[in-house]
Amino acid sequence: MGLDIRIPLGLIFIIIGGIMSIFGFITRNTGIYQRSMGININLTWGALMFLFGLIMFLVGRRQKWQDDPVNPRPWEKSAGPRH
Repeated sequence: MGLDIRIPLGLIFIIIGGIMSIFGFITRNTGIYQRSMGININLTWGALMFLFGLIMFLVGRRQKWQDDPVNPRPWEKSAGPRH
């Protein structure tokens, strides 16, 4: 099976969310947030994007681990003849 779209999409959201969160954390005591009623939008949305990306990445990786053809699940192994 090919690459699951959730893995690269999750990585993109993790990177962008991390950058936005860092920028929001660094600029938290400046006057750039006056137009947004003092709400640090960069930190808030950066953290949400990071969390969403992390969930997407982990769900994509979990699916990949579950579809491992080399190590199938115990109930998917062929049951040989019983003696």
